[in-house]
Amino acid sequence: MSHKKLSIVADENIPYAQQMFAQYGDIRQVNGRTLKAEQLAGADVLLVRSVTKVTAALLAGSAIKFVGSATIGTDHIDQEYLQQQGIVFSSAPGCNANAVVEYDISCLSELLAQSAERLIDKTVAIIGVGNVGQRLADRLTAMGVKVLRNDPPRAQHESGFHTLEYVLKNADIITMHTPLVKSGPYPSVHLLKAEQLALLKPGAILLNAGRGPTINNSDLLDFLKRRSDVRTVLDVWEHEPKVDKALADLVTIATPHIAGYSLEGRAMGTFMLKEALCRWLGESNQTAFADFLPLPEVANLELNKVFNPLSIIGLVYDPFSDDRAFRATLGHSEQPIAFDLLRKNYPMRREFNSLTLTSNDLSDLGYMDKLGFSIV
Repeated sequence: MSHKKLSIVADENIPYAQQMFAQYGDIRQVNGRTLKAEQLAGADVLLVRSVTKVTAALLAGSAIKFVGSATIGTDHIDQEYLQQQGIVFSSAPGCNANAVVEYDISCLSELLAQSAERLIDKTVAIIGVGNVGQRLADRLTAMGVKVLRNDPPRAQHESGFHTLEYVLKNADIITMHTPLVKSGPYPSVHLLKAEQLALLKPGAILLNAGRGPTINNSDLLDFLKRRSDVRTVLDVWEHEPKVDKALADLVTIATPHIAGYSLEGRAMGTFMLKEALCRWLGESNQTAFADFLPLPEVANLELNKVFNPLSIIGLVYDPFSDDRAFRATLGHSEQPIAFDLLRKNYPMRREFNSLTLTSNDLSDLGYMDKLGFSIV
């Protein structure tokens, strides 16, 4: 190869790091949450997740030339410092967007089924219409669901958006997918506080699979104590990995920041960094994403005329399995450690398109293709 062998430091929880990067050099895997500057001695490349704060303090004195984050968000990266030092940076926007969308759909389908309601009959608000929010809007709209969108930065230049107050008052389901923005004209920290939560309709569903601090968790706890009619789904928490058990006890579906943790979503983040490293090295990527994926446990399903869409969604992903595993860790002194272990040891979860549905009459399949399942 034309380049020298690189010394690569990678978070131990980045999937397929060995398989995708071994050809470029030696890989040293580390605990991303406790990574120290001295562990970067002699390294050329640093690959992280959102649990690692990449700052001047971490990189000072190192020989790092390329930093990659296998995540959508970049608020854990001091990009200004990287630019000043001439360090190339790449992230993975949209890598797990489909996974988060399908987490949303799975959770909402389960909750609505419990009360004999249908998603198709609901109005869904999407707060933050970026990579995830836009894909969620596209899928719901294709199914015929009414969608209200709130995204002030986009609303400056595009039509079709509503104010936060309007969507909170008028939607049956509120989904949060904003990035964590701490300053500027549109900060998202504590976007929902007591005042905003009070606007929710009776029987509303509130789902946050974006960033924990976008909802004031203390206000949410007080709100849920008074409003047992509101069902909540929280995958992200304001002070994670530490989670308030009192709040989790009132949340309908509680999970440990794993909405984006499908096998495809996690592997795609790594693959996008591999492509970025290739560009930095001036090489072409010779491998395809599918080359790294195993076959799913259930790959094909033949349907008859009468089938329950929820049972098929549940065949691919049951959010209550994650909810039960998470709740078993709450209230213990080691809870923050358990939070990270649940993520590190997360079971293999596939996306809807890993399951191919067949039927003698394609019209029998209803909206399953709109949900993202493969249809033949």
